[in-house]
Amino acid sequence: EDAWRVLDTLRAERVTGRSARMLYEVLGDIWVVQRNPYLEDDLLDNRNRREALIGGLRHRLTEIEKRRQGNESVAALLAAAQQAVDRFAAGFDVTAALRAKVLRALSKHTRRDNICFDGLARVSHVTDATDWRVEYPFVVLCPDTEEEIPGLVKDCIALGLTIIPRGGGTGYTGGAVPLTPNAAVINTEKLDAIGVLQRLTLPGTAQPYETITCGAGVVTRRVMEVAEEAGLVFAVDPTSGDASCIGGNIAMNAGGKKA
Repeated sequence: EDAWRVLDTLRAERVTGRSARMLYEVLGDIWVVQRNPYLEDDLLDNRNRREALIGGLRHRLTEIEKRRQGNESVAALLAAAQQAVDRFAAGFDVTAALRAKVLRALSKHTRRDNICFDGLARVSHVTDATDWRVEYPFVVLCPDTEEEIPGLVKDCIALGLTIIPRGGGTGYTGGAVPLTPNAAVINTEKLDAIGVLQRLTLPGTAQPYETITCGAGVVTRRVMEVAEEAGLVFAVDPTSGDASCIGGNIAMNAGGKKA
C-alpha cells in the first residue's frame, strides 16, 4: 500500500513515464508466473530459463535507477520492487525444497504418483462449482485406499499443510477452495468401494434401518441406484447427484428435493 501511494504521487507529478512501464513489467512478470502453475513448473525445471527471467527483472530495475535523477520517491519504489524480486527468486528454492520434503514424507503412505505437484493437478483443484479462485493447492493427493488416509493426514499436519478433502468438487459453498498457498487437497474419488444393503440397528437408534457401507468417493447416483433396486429411496437427492460423492454429501449435509 505504501508503494502504491508513492506511485500515485509520482503520477500526479507526471514523472513516471518509461520507468513506470518498466516497473509494471517487472511486477506483471512476477504476477503471471505466480498465477500460472505451468510456467512455475517450467521455471523450476529449467534453471537457465529461471535465471534469465530473474536477470531480466533486475536489469529493468537497474535501468529505472539510472533514470531516477535523485528522486527519493522513485528510490523507495525501487527498494520495494527489489524486495519483491528477491522474494520471487528465493521462492523457487523454497518451493523445490518443500516439494522434496513433502514427497519424502507422504510417499511412506501412498504411491509416489499419487502425490501430484504438476500444473494440471493444481489447476484442476483450484476451485469447485463456485468457480471461486484464491490460491492454487501446493499438492494434490489421490490415495488408492482408505487405509492410506490417516498417515497422509498426520504427516500433512506435521508439514504445516492445510488439508482440504475433496470429492466431485460440485459444492456451491467453497468448501473445497484452497485459501492458503500451502494447502494439500486430498482427492477421495478413488475410494469408490460400495457394499450391499443390510438391515442394521445402528448405535444411537432404537430400530433397524437399511444401511449401506461405501467409500467417500462413491458417486451419489450409485447409492441411489442400489436403493431403487431394493424398492427404496435414498433420501439425499442433490441436483449434482450424477457427479457429487457420498463423502461430500455427508460433510456438507446435502439435501435435495426429496430429503
